[in-house]
Amino acid sequence: MLAELPVTEHPDLLVGRSSGDDAGVIRVREDLALIQTVDFFTPIVDDPRTFGRIAAANALSDVYAMGGQPLTAMNIVCFPIKTLPRDVLRDVLLGGQEVVEQAGALLVGGHSVEDAELKYGLSVTGTVHPDRVITNAGAKPGDRLILTKPLGTGVLSTAIKGGMAPPESEAEAVKWMTMLNREAAEAMQATGVNACTDVTGFGLLGHALELAKASGVTLEIASSRVPIIPGAKDMASMGMIPAGSFANRKFCERAVTVEDGVDPILVDLIADAQTSGGLLICVPQSGAAALHEALETRRVPHYEIGGAVATSSGKIRVVP
Repeated sequence: MLAELPVTEHPDLLVGRSSGDDAGVIRVREDLALIQTVDFFTPIVDDPRTFGRIAAANALSDVYAMGGQPLTAMNIVCFPIKTLPRDVLRDVLLGGQEVVEQAGALLVGGHSVEDAELKYGLSVTGTVHPDRVITNAGAKPGDRLILTKPLGTGVLSTAIKGGMAPPESEAEAVKWMTMLNREAAEAMQATGVNACTDVTGFGLLGHALELAKASGVTLEIASSRVPIIPGAKDMASMGMIPAGSFANRKFCERAVTVEDGVDPILVDLIADAQTSGGLLICVPQSGAAALHEALETRRVPHYEIGGAVATSSGKIRVVP
């Protein structure tokens, strides 16, 4: 569908939709560029305030993936006013505002429409220096691949909706989904990296493939080193795989090779559709130690899960 639409070009448009990046970036001064993004979705937890916090963290993540700092945010709301109490909407908006303020941004308004199904998210504007924009297109062979949050929120959200998730697993998933990627973005800017994307609906597999194609490299992912939220593997083994995860695997299958010895459940989790996931960072081998130290200093969990191993048209190799 997008192939039928004209691509906008402008000398100050540093990142547009043609690259498949997380957000758009436009230069407004020699020393200032604006990052623009939008994201919203239906509830994945029962508590309205928690849903608001998750949705806000998810929308803000696109700015962090570009190495930016959120500046302002606007609410996007679809709400069934005739069937849900107004208190639900109030709590969703309160949760979203809490996270926007935690990010150091300003909530400046928004727009709502009546709809049959609740949906919430944000339009976010952020700032970054034009020379320090981080995209998904700069990875090079030899880079190390760093992930800053464990996987499994898609599986656990499915289990939560089905009333199957243990309370401790639900709490763990909420902890990760409401965690901002702010400190991880700061660490990237402090040390320098080649490429980054955040891991959301396309799963680690899909977003890694986008990065690989944009950069022209083959990424190798060591499945045994990929972090998984406690309880997610058990739920996946019970069949709690969201439909989006199956779609991710199908979309990626022609460009992905899974070697013998890889646990099939781990492949499901690598393709798991995430909400408000971590950053997937490609850093030169020479800068990996500095990035690990910067993440450690900021108390950001980080896991080295593989690397860029060759030049290609964009491939993924999953190994044990």
